[in-house]
Amino acid sequence: MTTVSAENPVKTMMRAGKVALGMNVRLARSGDIARIAKSSGHDFIFIDIQHSLFNLETIGHIAQAALGCGIAPLVRVRSCDDPDTSLLLDNGVTGIVFPDISTAEEAKRAVNRAKFPPVGRRSVSGGYALFDFRPMSTADAVPALQENTLVVCMIETREGVENIDAIAAVEGIDVIHVGANDLLTALGKPGQFGDPEGAAAIDKVITTAVRHGKIAGVGGDRNLPRQMEYIRRGARFITTNSEIAFILAEASRVTGELRRALQFSGSQPK
Repeated sequence: MTTVSAENPVKTMMRAGKVALGMNVRLARSGDIARIAKSSGHDFIFIDIQHSLFNLETIGHIAQAALGCGIAPLVRVRSCDDPDTSLLLDNGVTGIVFPDISTAEEAKRAVNRAKFPPVGRRSVSGGYALFDFRPMSTADAVPALQENTLVVCMIETREGVENIDAIAAVEGIDVIHVGANDLLTALGKPGQFGDPEGAAAIDKVITTAVRHGKIAGVGGDRNLPRQMEYIRRGARFITTNSEIAFILAEASRVTGELRRALQFSGSQPK
């Protein structure tokens, strides 16, 4: 029997100890954003349907563009019970990010949505986008998809930190990812990045994930020295920022420089 490969470049990178960088996508509605992510040095896109309005067909088109240019299209769904999970995976998405995982039972429900039996309960389809819709046997397709799919569980609550050992032990999870904004908010310290309690919680998640053979990730904290410290401690899955933030940052820089130049010149055009 011919071995079918559906390599996920992000899984390959992280298994080799390399750091994978992802762009959060909340505003863009075309496949162009995947190519921009690629050109700006990202390894994956993180399409956020927990907080943004996307229809499924749009996500499918973005995923196809991402596959075509060699970066991984991931989607953050609404919960570990999101019924669209398998539909997204059937149509080109190569990884699912599950928010608000606070217990091992919730982590298992997430795995059930994303993985085929015996690990999970995902339903088998056919004509998968990941294989360019080529016909192939279930015996070939299922193992390749099972290996390719990235399952990311987000730790964003005090309960999740307390239960991290049990969560990280769940079979089928690839990445344990800290949502720093929500975690700090849950600790009663919204926006207080670098706070000792928050730092200790993040460190606990990273070290526990690594101890269980899972990839650790951190998002939300955009401070470079802290990001490098997370990486030194073992994090390999890092989100940089959203395309909205990148647009605003560069637009603000350009207009700010021009307005300062106009002010310095002492005259305004009439």
